[in-house]
Parts: sequence; C-alpha cells; structure tokens
Amino acid sequence: MSEEQGWSATLAGTIYQPDPASAATHAVVMRYHQAWRRHDIEALMALFDPQVEYNDFFQGRRIPPAELRDYLLGSMPAAGDESQIYTDRLRVDGDTAFLQYQVTLRGTQGLVSFRSSEAYSVRDGLIIRVNEHAALVGQPKHTASEPQPRMAGSRLGLSARQLSQLGGDIQQYFQQSQPYLNPDLDMTQVASATGYTRNQISYFLNQVLGLSFYQYLNQLRLKHLLDRLDEATSMTRIDELARAAGFRSLSTFYRCFREETGLSPKAYLEQKATS
Repeated sequence: MSEEQGWSATLAGTIYQPDPASAATHAVVMRYHQAWRRHDIEALMALFDPQVEYNDFFQGRRIPPAELRDYLLGSMPAAGDESQIYTDRLRVDGDTAFLQYQVTLRGTQGLVSFRSSEAYSVRDGLIIRVNEHAALVGQPKHTASEPQPRMAGSRLGLSARQLSQLGGDIQQYFQQSQPYLNPDLDMTQVASATGYTRNQISYFLNQVLGLSFYQYLNQLRLKHLLDRLDEATSMTRIDELARAAGFRSLSTFYRCFREETGLSPKAYLEQKATS
C-alpha cells in the first residue's frame, strides 16, 4: 500500500465513516486533499465552483476566483518539503465539512509551522466556499509590560503557508550564502536577494524567531565564530575571527559572546585550553 493509499484509508476509514447524507461532501473534500498532497493544481481547480468564495482569514481577505489558481500555486511547497499532521478527524455534516491540521516545513527545526482549520461548503459536487483560518505556532511570548507587535496578514501579502515557506527560504539563504559575514549587510540587501519584502522578513524574525534583524545576524555571526574557535590561540586571533565573522564592533562581539557563553572570550579560551 502506498503512502497516499495508507493516508486515504486512515482518513476515510478508521477516523471517519460518513453517513449517507454527507457522503458526497466527504468524497469531494477527500479528493481535494489528495490533489493537494500530489501538488495537482488541475485537479484542485476542477473541484471549485467557478464563483467559489475563498476566504483567507490569516490575511483578512477574500481571494477572487480569477486569482485563486496563482494563490494556490504560490502556497504549494516543493514535493516532500513539509509535514502535515491532522489534529482532528474530518467532520462532515450535510453540505459542510471541517478539517484541522498542523503544517511544519521540513529542515527548520520545527520553527516554521502553523495550525490551520478549513471549513468547506459543497454543492452539486463542487466546493462553493472555503473559510481558512491559520495561526503561527511557537510565536515568542511577551510579558504583560512588553509591547506585542502584530502585523495584519493583509499587509504581509502572504498566506500562512506562504509565510512558512518564507521562513524556510530565509533560513536556507543565510545558511548557504552566509551573507552575515558582510559587516554592512542590511535588510534591503536581504530583501533583494530573497525576493521578499522588508515587512515580510521582519514579521518572520520578530514573530516566529523573536529576534530583531541585527540580533539574528549577530547570533549567526557568533555561531560562525564558535565553530572556528579551534583556530584561536590568543585574544588577537579571536578578535580577527570576530571581524571575519562580520562583527564590525568588538564591543558588540564581546557582549554577544558573554550573553551566549556566560564567559568573556579570554575566560572562554582559558577554559578551553585546560579542558
């Protein structure tokens, strides 16, 4: 039995047994999610009524039928690039269905994930309405005295699934290209290199990772340096490594180093030499 057959059997059999009045709706929703897993845009579009009402409440907007194809294509990850876990059984009542799931982008240590719920209305074998709600998982917590920055999804111009892909793209860009080694790197350069806007990148860093842009850069720079500390035999050498890692200011480097290790660079080297 293939993975898709196993998934279908689980969702259609063990988890849910449709009553006769809901069988048609159940079948349409099953075909919809099977097409999504296959990244089959033609099969998806064939299941929509020409005047389908598609509401993305994460962005706070309705997707016009003429834009729905591009919207769905933009939300599809590369094959095998995400893990989708259903958090409740498929619930069907007559011409309506409700499904909840959590999506995590692979290779991002669980940082880039969201919970979603979708409500479908079906008529004459076609989906006439989709209401999609989503929320990012693992957003940083703030104390009561701290401001809680929020940006409306409509200002981002991305669905929750597209935002999760943004997170994967940003992390991949920094890991592979190591732009943080440039001490003059700024948000505009990252936006130009990745194709995302400054607002979209800021939202991911602030709301998902809980870091400002420069905090994120310094975190990457420090990790880069710590991975190369075997090359350091003196304070002069570690200062050179700090500059090579992209730190423009040594005082910033010393502060970040102590915050990360609990030691000054000198104490760290001494401890390393005796261990």
